[in-house]
Amino acid sequence: MQDQTRTHPDPNYPYPKAEFKRFAFLKPLITNPHISVGDFTYYDDPDGPEKFEQRNVLHHHDFLGDRLIIGKFCAIATGATFIMNGANHDMTGISTYPFGVMGNGWDADFDIEIFKAQSRGDTVVGDDVWIGRKATILPGVTIGSGAIIASNAVVSRDVPTYGIVAGNPAKLVKSRFAPEEIERLLAIGWWNWPVAMITRYRTRIQGGDIDALEQAARPLRSDEFGGPPDAQSGDQ
Repeated sequence: MQDQTRTHPDPNYPYPKAEFKRFAFLKPLITNPHISVGDFTYYDDPDGPEKFEQRNVLHHHDFLGDRLIIGKFCAIATGATFIMNGANHDMTGISTYPFGVMGNGWDADFDIEIFKAQSRGDTVVGDDVWIGRKATILPGVTIGSGAIIASNAVVSRDVPTYGIVAGNPAKLVKSRFAPEEIERLLAIGWWNWPVAMITRYRTRIQGGDIDALEQAARPLRSDEFGGPPDAQSGDQ
């Protein structure tokens, strides 16, 4: 149970609001070493978020070695799924039917290395990403920080930083900020700030004034919060 005297949620405790357990921070729930989730990223599900690894990360087989990496402060809505490389079929031959996995003699000449060579690599989600209800993320996709994935989108290609994508296949609808503003926001990287600093300047992070957010970042240079942005993480 969380300490009620705290000034911010504990990212190492699943439920930021104990009486409302349909959403939870994923980091303390993850057990698969091939899945990495940053602080304060949450998943919302009325059936319970505890089975995220089993229900939402699909076809994720250890022998393929692909990873799902999700950054900090991401919001993942109900039914969003990450399809991993185990869902792919061998497309180098005439048929894509997976004879080798059926066993009973059909696996006699099955070469896992041919299958692994077609892997699309890790699936990577940046920081502060919002993934809408029932969105589907396909293998090997990289989603940039600050992006928004619309409900029911099927993401088969990389999503740019602060981009908004929708549809099947997902296409870029618009960018949330101008290119020079995106550069400034990435330089600020508020999600890497010490938690005490995020708490102090939370309203600026939620606001739309980039100048004000840059001013808030100045204490990092003066060591007011104890060092560079990534010097403090987790429950500080």
